[in-house]
Amino acid sequence: MDGNTYERVKENYGKLEEYSKIRENDATKKKLYRFVKRTVDIIVAVVGIILLIPITIIVCILNLVTKNKGPIFFVQERIGKDGKVFKMYKFRTMVVNAEEILNRHIKEETEIGKEYIKNKKIHNDPRITKVGKFLRKTSLDEFPQFINVLKGDMSLVGPRPYLIREIKDMNDYYYYIIKEKPGLTGPWQVSGRSNIGFEDRLELDYKYAIKKSLVNDFIILVKTIAAVFRKEGAI
Repeated sequence: MDGNTYERVKENYGKLEEYSKIRENDATKKKLYRFVKRTVDIIVAVVGIILLIPITIIVCILNLVTKNKGPIFFVQERIGKDGKVFKMYKFRTMVVNAEEILNRHIKEETEIGKEYIKNKKIHNDPRITKVGKFLRKTSLDEFPQFINVLKGDMSLVGPRPYLIREIKDMNDYYYYIIKEKPGLTGPWQVSGRSNIGFEDRLELDYKYAIKKSLVNDFIILVKTIAAVFRKEGAI
């Protein structure tokens, strides 16, 4: 081996060693991120579930008083990490036949149907009950999701838990977003929540997925608490 060849091999080996160290450091950071995040998820979820018990009793009473018949909880299949489907829990805020009403609006191409197709949300949704409006305004409808967080289906912070029927509209964003567990809160909730269009939500969740960090999660949690108190973006 001549001198020039030796120097090239030595240089390439040095680059390879440096690259290996970077990969090793990245792997360590990822493990630490996952460990801390899951630990915080469990602690907060346990506290949330304890608070969920009296809240559930109050919601039951309010439903009885307003003659809002139907199950207290709403269970719906959502897309989780790696595309795995899971059952997400919320307090029911709509009438029992809400899906049938929505499908009728979409089929008949009403203004409500067109709005949902565009934004995957409906302002002044006629399907929401009186108790449901209160639960949404205060974000209490999300409390049962602490069960999902404790189970490991969701995290406190993460991308929006998308519906199965929304996959076809997510395009390439889907493959980045499903790399993370969906969150009880996330970037779109602290950036306007229901006032943000579907494409903008996808962009926010994509950026979160590729730039995730404990610092970013903490900032989102703080902003979420502030947004809940200000009732920003709630329908």
